[in-house]
Amino acid sequence: MSSTVVAIVLGILLLAHDVAVTRGADLPGGDLTTLAATLYVAGVLVAGTVITYVVVPQPTGAGGRPRRSVWSGALGFFAALPIAYIGLVVESQVLKPLILGG
Repeated sequence: MSSTVVAIVLGILLLAHDVAVTRGADLPGGDLTTLAATLYVAGVLVAGTVITYVVVPQPTGAGGRPRRSVWSGALGFFAALPIAYIGLVVESQVLKPLILGG
């Protein structure tokens, strides 16, 4: 769920940038759509990894104290991959054409 929320927030920012560039806005740095999309994917992956690492402990076992492992982070990373991809597809193939009217 955390990756989805981050993907929605960052996707709105990416969509705003993409629409502005498409409509001919004179942005500082010019057309940085590739950089914006890269930062979007990186943001979703990092947030998914870190949040899942913090939220998902390993089973406690006999010690009773929750522990963290890189496997919790890996779970978040691999769960965030398809979310980032689906977010990019929805932004570029569904929302952008709806906003631009074509």
